[in-house]
Amino acid sequence: MHTEHQSTNAAESGEPATVPLAGVVPGQNRTPELSANYTCPMHPQILSEKPGACPICGMALEPVAPTVATDDQSELKDFTRRFWIGALLTLPVLLLAMGDSIPGLKQVVAAIEPRTSLWIQFALSTPVFFWAGRPFLERAWSSVVHRSPNMFTLISLGTGAAYFFSVLQLLVSGAHSEGHSMNAYFEAAAVITVLALLGQVLELRARAKTSSAIQGLLALAPKTAHRVKEDREEEVPVAAIQVGDILRVRPGERVPVDGILLEGRSELNESMVTGEPMPITKKPGDPLTGGTVNGSGSFLLRAERVGTQTLLAQIVSLVAKAQRSQAPVQRIADQVAAWFVPIVLLISLVTFVTWLIFGPDPRLPFAFNSAVAVLIIACPCALGLATPMAVMVGVGRGAQLGILFRDAAVLEKLEKIDTVVFDKTGTLTEGKPAVAETVAFNPFQRSELLRLGAAVESQSEHPIGRAIVQAAGNQPLPKATGFQATIGSGVEAEVENHLIFVGKLSQEEHPRTVARQIADRWRKEGKTAVMLQVDKQLAGLIAIADPLKSNSATAVKELHALNLKTVMLTGDNHLTARHLAEEVGIGEVIAEVSPEQKQAEIVKLQGAGGKVAMAGDGINDAPALATAYVGIAMGTGTEVAMESAGVTLVKGDLGVLVSAILLGRATMRNIRQNLLFAFVYNILGVPIAAGVLYPVFGLLLNPMLASLAMSLSSVSVIANALRLRAIHSISRRLPA
Repeated sequence: MHTEHQSTNAAESGEPATVPLAGVVPGQNRTPELSANYTCPMHPQILSEKPGACPICGMALEPVAPTVATDDQSELKDFTRRFWIGALLTLPVLLLAMGDSIPGLKQVVAAIEPRTSLWIQFALSTPVFFWAGRPFLERAWSSVVHRSPNMFTLISLGTGAAYFFSVLQLLVSGAHSEGHSMNAYFEAAAVITVLALLGQVLELRARAKTSSAIQGLLALAPKTAHRVKEDREEEVPVAAIQVGDILRVRPGERVPVDGILLEGRSELNESMVTGEPMPITKKPGDPLTGGTVNGSGSFLLRAERVGTQTLLAQIVSLVAKAQRSQAPVQRIADQVAAWFVPIVLLISLVTFVTWLIFGPDPRLPFAFNSAVAVLIIACPCALGLATPMAVMVGVGRGAQLGILFRDAAVLEKLEKIDTVVFDKTGTLTEGKPAVAETVAFNPFQRSELLRLGAAVESQSEHPIGRAIVQAAGNQPLPKATGFQATIGSGVEAEVENHLIFVGKLSQEEHPRTVARQIADRWRKEGKTAVMLQVDKQLAGLIAIADPLKSNSATAVKELHALNLKTVMLTGDNHLTARHLAEEVGIGEVIAEVSPEQKQAEIVKLQGAGGKVAMAGDGINDAPALATAYVGIAMGTGTEVAMESAGVTLVKGDLGVLVSAILLGRATMRNIRQNLLFAFVYNILGVPIAAGVLYPVFGLLLNPMLASLAMSLSSVSVIANALRLRAIHSISRRLPA
């Protein structure tokens, strides 16, 4: 829960230093290198240089930068040991205290002198309270020091009250007393401690599963690699690899780092990135991703990105950061939690006084039991865990599906979108255009047209430019000087003393009937018409075809099934855009728009009350992605686009886009379920513990049962969050 101490704590930690990183990290290209190595999973503003407990909520701190060694489960082992030893010591205490009501034990218990029985209970419960329950006492004291009361404050108050009250009764009772057995609560202190430990053990085991996605990603990284130096190979740790090193990857091994294949061929399983199990053929010059699995071939690669620069490392960093972020809905729990413990303490006090004054005889035991039960059952842990656990599992599951979320707020936004806007090239289409047809006008020839166009486009990174260069073949290209590019229009340069322009065909500037007829025919076929001018005279037309992605139509159909409106927003011609939109089933098309106009169209759609998600992959999409309610970048696109987006689809698969929306909906639904359970649990549990049912039904809640209910409440919230791990792709869509 949040208190004023949080801002102080964060401030004391200082501003984290950052270092630049390259790669596919949506919304950021810098990863924090914190002097603080540990943080709280529920309160990410808490930073520490060493492991320990959060001063706000008392939970164990987790590493900021996850590693394979993160999952050492030392805290789980410690709590498990304390639980079993505490349980063995507590069992005799419970039997001595409750034996007179257990058939078969009544005579045995009655044979023990009451005062002797209390001394035995004292001897056995003392190590349970002070040793087995030590983590609770330490965290409770920390909460007092930091003025941040939490679940451990309530647990320690309850067990402490029961234990010390019993010790007082034992010490002040006379030598010939009956033992004051009714006023001794050693069994309550011991049993509550043991049940609280059981709850912590179950919770820690469940929490370990929430990090399974990151642990799975980390496990993909190999520990060693075969470095080739001077015709000999040496096995070295992956951490020792430097950019430029030549590495050999043998059959069945994982690629150690990101690099370029230099020599050899093989089939690689890239399912960790693409989600597709089918192997992909790699040949010299192809990029390789660290962590992917080599098939039957052997090859050499040159290391290009190592350490934190690799795609896998940055995915892990991004997922870990997103898991620690807070969804806006968390503020509801924070506002409640800030007042929760003080209110519970007040209710407990009022309960004690009320029973002491108005309760039936013997009043003191009734008052004490009810007050302790209120303290124990009113655990705010379930309330605090409701959002963070769902976010951790949701973000982790997204990583497994090839979906990278910038932060938890994106999950909440995805649930609210009602419109999905698509760019065309590289989003709905493969983004690998090729020259389909060429028409040259006198006095030019087709080969000359491609030669001049390729000379200019060789300096461009645009997919259409690369298609023209590829179509020109291996023929020598003349030198182009004075290259200039106008986004959304075209490129020009001087080639062989002629000004060459390659770009859009403007019907207003070029009303030539034949050219218009040819261009219109291509556009109706879904092709893009590109013109080439020589000294501002039309020299010819080039048809560029970019095939649709195989699952674009299916993804659009699935989006419609989710009651989402779809729009195509492209700089391409109306006829081309309309043809492709009809193929995939998109009803609304906005074409021939510049990057600035794309952004304006997003503003217009959102101005009409829409919550717009924009999917794109190019530099010209970046303004629109940044303006949209949710920006969705294709992982196969430009880094600028990915930095402008809140969601990155690693493979650029639109089917995964549907999964991202479903995951956002499911995560928010899960969070609401968790919050509802936590609120209802406390709203019902506290009054019952206070004894509101006693006047009518004669029912009182034993503090030990309250402890069991408290423990199970936290476990149930985590178990509900873990259901998100079952979310699959569109083939197993959850209900909208």
